[in-house]
Amino acid sequence: MNLARPVALACSVTGAAVVALDGTVLTIAQPVLQHDLGAGTAQVQWTSTGYLVAVASLLVFAGRLGDRHGHRRLFVLGCLGFAAASAGIAAAPGIGWVVALRVLQGVAGALLQPATLGMLRAAYPPDRLGMPVAVRTSAIGLAAAAGPLAGGWLVDAYGWRAVFLIGVPPTLAVALLCLAVPYDEAARARKPEPYGPRGLDLPGAALLGLALAALVQGLVHGPAAGALPALAVAAVAGTAFLRHERRAPRPLVPPGMLRRGPVAAGLTALLAVSAALSGTVFTASYLFQDTLRLGPLPTALRMLPLALLMIVGAPLSAVLARRYGARPTAAGGAGLLATGVLLLARPEVTGSALATGGCAALIGAGFGAVMVTATSVVVRLAAEEHAGVAGGLQQTAMNTGPVLGVALATLLLPTGAALPALAAAAALAVPAALALPGAARPGPGHASGAATTGSAAAPNVRS
Repeated sequence: MNLARPVALACSVTGAAVVALDGTVLTIAQPVLQHDLGAGTAQVQWTSTGYLVAVASLLVFAGRLGDRHGHRRLFVLGCLGFAAASAGIAAAPGIGWVVALRVLQGVAGALLQPATLGMLRAAYPPDRLGMPVAVRTSAIGLAAAAGPLAGGWLVDAYGWRAVFLIGVPPTLAVALLCLAVPYDEAARARKPEPYGPRGLDLPGAALLGLALAALVQGLVHGPAAGALPALAVAAVAGTAFLRHERRAPRPLVPPGMLRRGPVAAGLTALLAVSAALSGTVFTASYLFQDTLRLGPLPTALRMLPLALLMIVGAPLSAVLARRYGARPTAAGGAGLLATGVLLLARPEVTGSALATGGCAALIGAGFGAVMVTATSVVVRLAAEEHAGVAGGLQQTAMNTGPVLGVALATLLLPTGAALPALAAAAALAVPAALALPGAARPGPGHASGAATTGSAAAPNVRS
């Protein structure tokens, strides 16, 4: 399967942005939703938890399905499911329907998210993936910036149901656009079927899904009752998954994928920075609103430079990574992120709108740099036939990291140590970034700008 590059980029960018926008507007709508439907706090929490559990448990398996049946098919199916679930939530008569449809929305999101990277991998040469990934990252930053503002306006003007309709038109539009582009049958015929005709590792998918679902459930509920059993289930299922993968003739994760140094390093860096970012935004919102008594809009405006620097800095990061290599670009980004979070922990900084904006800018620029470079490495080091699994792993890191970060922030917020701990989490991305490829060294038989690690000439493995 091979889409025209502009179509693949448009679909990837739109799909990623819609998912990012959905998460931000839901946060704004939840208080009004709770009041309107007469729901309890725990029920409303499940509108987020149900989605997260569904996404986390299915991302890698959905990526494997994309490798087998085509990323475009999975993307279209995911978009149609996401749009249908969103429209259903907007018409839901009670909180039970909202939670159930959010779970279905999570299933659809799991189908489309790995495909957004799988389509880019199929459409672009490995050494040209940096800028498409940067454009995708900028779109996510734009959605993060626009979400609270658009969500607040819609809730005030039309009620909470309106926010779930935002993503329906764009997801339907890109699904139709995707269907309008024919398959490249010649390329499809040349593509080997990974692991043979019966290549779906259903036991492995079930074990990994159970482990991730239990992990997310345990972290979301923190020290509350039921969290420890969930984390125990996650540990047991995760151990069983690793043992199964070593013995399975056709494992869910291709052999050697996570043993490849740069791929594992890229995933580690993404996990660390996404945890630090989400935990910091959660902590800053609490500090600004509960400690400084700022309203939601002033709080959002103080953190606006974070999203703006993601939008502007992502393409610049792609240029820097292409010129100097992923290693220094990602390491520098992780350093900026850790510095911004650490400075934000100082009382004299949080009391100043200008200083807070500067810290937010450092955080956004640093996060964008790591996200672009690490994702590009993970994607380009994958053979095309394993692009979906790699995209699933990348998306798993990006979805699990925020849950870890918010759980850490919730645990440490009463002690005042949340931001220093999150800065330390961001700093963990530095050694991971140092394991990424350095600058390209063109030589005889190598095109200028090709990566020194994971050349496109061989069927390299990506996560």
